[in-house]
Amino acid sequence: MWRARARVVAYVAEPSSTPSAPPPPEPKAANQLEALRQMSKVVADTGEIWAMKEYKPIDATTNPSLVLKAMQDPEYARFLDDAIYQERRRGFPQGIRPNALVADQLAVNIGTELLNIVPGRVSTEVDAHLSYDAGATYDKALHLVDLYVQRGVDPKRLYIKIASTWEGIRACEMLQDEGIDCNMTLLFSFAQACACADAGAALISPFVGRILDWHKKANNRDYAPEEDPGVASVKRIYKYYKQYNYHTVVMAASFRNAGEIRQLAGCDNITIAPPLLKELEASTDQLPYQLWPRMGGCEDEHQRMDYMARDKFYAAHNEDQMAVDKLQEGIDNFSADQRKLEDMIGAAMEKMEAKQ
Repeated sequence: MWRARARVVAYVAEPSSTPSAPPPPEPKAANQLEALRQMSKVVADTGEIWAMKEYKPIDATTNPSLVLKAMQDPEYARFLDDAIYQERRRGFPQGIRPNALVADQLAVNIGTELLNIVPGRVSTEVDAHLSYDAGATYDKALHLVDLYVQRGVDPKRLYIKIASTWEGIRACEMLQDEGIDCNMTLLFSFAQACACADAGAALISPFVGRILDWHKKANNRDYAPEEDPGVASVKRIYKYYKQYNYHTVVMAASFRNAGEIRQLAGCDNITIAPPLLKELEASTDQLPYQLWPRMGGCEDEHQRMDYMARDKFYAAHNEDQMAVDKLQEGIDNFSADQRKLEDMIGAAMEKMEAKQ
């Protein structure tokens, strides 16, 4: 078992003393995807193996929705068959949702396959049903790491994805202290970003497109990429992290159009779905830097949002109705897809038993 004693450690930020600098020269490249790869680490937002082979990203990230989509491909049946076999060997431990453990093994099987293709890391998500339980999230994360270790995977090639609730952030803090890197997902508010950084999160995934969705509906209008509220949120977080020397990686995620991606060129990491990867690859227009480490421009005072700042966190987060709505909606949707995945597993198991 991957276990170590957890300690609570708050990250102490120091303001940057490095002067700001102009953007680097525009990269010379055959297309925008190639240019973007010179500015940011490009991550594939998919669980589909064909996309990994075609677009050759550095890292890969998945979630229950992407695993569920990938399982529509008959090629993935072998991963499910093996997951069921592995849990049968363990005796199918009973629980409120007995197929949840098979779903864990399935996610690890797919993640292990992706790690045979990408040179970097894969993100695997903790069951969203546990998003408001720090202890259960911590235990589930350790279980996922154990499953990967049994597959011969070095934990340093993993990110454990956790919803950026207060409880999820506290689980992240314990896991990071044990050397398990976390990818904090469903991040919508500046308060969430501050708290994740103070918890020492390895990486955050602010959701650009879902922020845009909320504002379009609330304000009954469209937004050009340069005024996109999701883009503005990521730029604010990026500048804040660089100003106060946080080491947490900013990985922009959840895009609705390629224009949003272009507006964030230079962000630490960018995770992109296959259709938008294809669109960027087809464009030969110039792609200038929009973000770079020494750009300056942070307008926020440092916000201490460590484990002692629970009330401060909620006061700040709850002021942002968009963030409150989208966080809960994201947890609900991932939970629903997790249940669909478990139902699919149950149907496959019944079919197997009927053949025996």
